[in-house]
Amino acid sequence: MNYLRTIPVILISGLILSGCSSKTNTAVPATTVPAPVVEKAAIPVKVATLAKTKISRTIDYTASILPFEEVNMAPSTPGRIDKIYVEVGAKVKRNEKLFLMDRTQLYQLKLQLSSLEKDLSRLDTLLKSGSAKQQQYDQMKTQYDVTKTNVDFMEENTLMKSPFVGVVTGKYFENGEMYSGAPTTQSGRSAVVTVMQVNPLKVNVNISEQYYPLIKNGMKAEISADVYKNEKFTGTVYRIYPTINPGTRSFNVELELPNRNDLLKPGMFVRVSMDLGEVETFVVPANTVMVQDGTNTRFVYVEKSKLAQRIEVIIGKRFDDQLEIISDNLKEGDNLVTQGQAKLVNGDKIEIVM
Repeated sequence: MNYLRTIPVILISGLILSGCSSKTNTAVPATTVPAPVVEKAAIPVKVATLAKTKISRTIDYTASILPFEEVNMAPSTPGRIDKIYVEVGAKVKRNEKLFLMDRTQLYQLKLQLSSLEKDLSRLDTLLKSGSAKQQQYDQMKTQYDVTKTNVDFMEENTLMKSPFVGVVTGKYFENGEMYSGAPTTQSGRSAVVTVMQVNPLKVNVNISEQYYPLIKNGMKAEISADVYKNEKFTGTVYRIYPTINPGTRSFNVELELPNRNDLLKPGMFVRVSMDLGEVETFVVPANTVMVQDGTNTRFVYVEKSKLAQRIEVIIGKRFDDQLEIISDNLKEGDNLVTQGQAKLVNGDKIEIVM
């Protein structure tokens, strides 16, 4: 019996010791220690000192030839076309007849004008003898002047003449057809004939805005057409547009182009070269100029206080493996990174090595 009483005591003691042991062995979480900051090492690069070089600057563009003037000839009012005097390709002189509209209304106005002229003459005689009032004469004179103006207007707008020396490039009706004033399905134009001035011709060139201060009226441009391999033509700047296109960052220049022997035709593809004279600019190895992925943005790196500074540039003329670069943020004496630039990011520490 005493043996049996001892068993619960032993069990209870064991549980108490087990509980104490469990409390004593509870794990204590370790304190988190921040990782040490590793400073990025300086990237070794080679540099060259920027200096300006004198170059003969020539800019080259492509363009299409345009007529110096183009006029879609049409009467002021719809009507029947009496006669067309020209065909496509015909060369015309200034004030040469192009086409004649129906003149029935004009003839009626001329009869009315003749009658008014006689009435005005009689009234003038009566006014001088005192048999008519000045007011009557003034009213008749006004009516005569208005009719005379209408006759002159109808004369000009029924017999259409060429406004300049040129060539007929379009004929959209035949004799006897009705002109309605609506665009024709053939040409999409509200015209009976089209006349172009083809000597001289015109070339429109969109020039990069960086050259705006250098382009002047009267400057010469060498123009060549692919269809005439050994021929050179000379154009002259005669109009410079006063605004810059914000989308293309360019401005429009119009060149007057004498058409020697009528070799050139509107619509021809030509190459335009303009000599802007000698200028001082930065010329650097082509491999130093980087391109931002997915864009046309060009940039270089220069060393500033042992840091890499990215500077965006505009590309100018190419000279074999050298490029002209233009930027307001570059100056003579800057250290241009010439090797190691592909590994750089703006603001990286750099170490100049020899």
